[in-house]
Amino acid sequence: MNATSSIKGNLARVREQIAAAAQLAGRSPEEIELIGVSKTQPAEAVREAYAAGLRHFGENRVQEWEGKLPALTDLGGTWHLIGNLQSNKAARAAKAFHSIDSVDDWSLAQRLERAQAEKGTKDTLRVLIEVHLGGEESKSGVGETDLPELAERVAGCAHLQLAGLMCIPPFRENPDDVRPFFAALREHKEALESRLGMRLPVLSMGMSHDFAAAIQEGATEVRVGTGIFGTRAKPA
Repeated sequence: MNATSSIKGNLARVREQIAAAAQLAGRSPEEIELIGVSKTQPAEAVREAYAAGLRHFGENRVQEWEGKLPALTDLGGTWHLIGNLQSNKAARAAKAFHSIDSVDDWSLAQRLERAQAEKGTKDTLRVLIEVHLGGEESKSGVGETDLPELAERVAGCAHLQLAGLMCIPPFRENPDDVRPFFAALREHKEALESRLGMRLPVLSMGMSHDFAAAIQEGATEVRVGTGIFGTRAKPA
C-alpha cells in the first residue's frame, strides 16, 4: 500500500470512528472538526491528506511549519498551531497560522494582539486558551484558577477572536479514565460563557487514543496524528 492510499484509508477510518462516537453521544458528526496533526510529517503528507479531504492541520513548532508552508500555499487549508508558543515567536506565528490553539498567558496574548493589529487588516486571529488539567509539570497551559482572568483579558482584545478552550490531559491506557478531564474542560467553558456573556463554540480535546471519549464529553475539535499519518518520523 502506498503512502497516499494509506493516508486516505486512515482518514476514512478515523471519520467512521468519529461518526460512531458522535452517534453514541446523540450528536451529529458534522459538529466535530477533525484536525490532522501533521507535526514532523513532510509537506507531501499534508498534501496527500488534503487531497483525501482533510482541511484542518495542526503543527507544534513555528519554524517547522514555516519550512513546509512554501510548498503548500496553493492549498486552501486551515493551519492551527497546537504546540506551546514562546512569546518571542508570536509575531511569526500570527503570520503563519490561521488559529493559535495554545494561548496560555497574558503576555503571549498581548504579543499576538499586537502582531495581528500590525497586519493592517480587519481580520481577527482565532485563539483558544490552553488549560492545564491534571497537574503534570511537563504540560503547558493556564492554571484552572487563573483561567477566568486570562479569558476576560483575551476576550477584550480587538484583534483576537477567543473561540474556546483546549487541553492535553494526562495519558491513560483506558480512555474512559480521561473523561473527567474532558468534562472539566467543558464545565470551564460553560462557566466562562456565563461570566463573559459570550458564546465559546470550541472545545478542542481528544487525540488518536481518546478522541471518542472526548466526543462523549462535548469535543467540537479532535486532534489526530498517528491515526491519519501513521507513526511520525523523528525530527532531525
